[in-house]
Amino acid sequence: MSRIGKKPVALPKGVTASVDGQTVKVKGPKGELKVTLVPEVSVSMEDGGVVVAPREEMENARAMWGLSRTLVNNLVVGVTEGFTSKLEIQGVGYRAAVQGKNLNLQLGFSHDVVYPIPAGIAITAEKPTMLTVTGIDKQLVGQVAAEIRAYRKPEPYKGKGVRYAGEYVRRKEGKKK
Repeated sequence: MSRIGKKPVALPKGVTASVDGQTVKVKGPKGELKVTLVPEVSVSMEDGGVVVAPREEMENARAMWGLSRTLVNNLVVGVTEGFTSKLEIQGVGYRAAVQGKNLNLQLGFSHDVVYPIPAGIAITAEKPTMLTVTGIDKQLVGQVAAEIRAYRKPEPYKGKGVRYAGEYVRRKEGKKK
């Protein structure tokens, strides 16, 4: 039995959810999100919460049970609190700036990297070397942060590049004489 899947997803005040077949829509103070769940699980509204259960006792249904419950929970957390991901930029001359709907990155290339900010995502640069990606969709926030990091991943010799806040970069020893 899935310990995560057994728990119903509680809906806080100001959040409404509706179930239409396999589609769950959640509306809250920050916006509206929806997810379509796999057919191996059934979803229903009970006691002011969303309950996810496997349709049959098969291994794949049990595997999707906890995942589906977590996806619904991420919708509820997203429309109430939202999600954030922090990025650090390290390197001499490496910096970032938000210009309108674009993120301008200077990462040691011969040209600036211009990243268009997708709808539903807000990027702020507190310092030229610190970025914060915020939004209500957890998957989209993580995807945007990963795309920005992919422009210049941290390299193992000097540690220069874009990294997640708190990420440990394993350093290698350089050449010896």
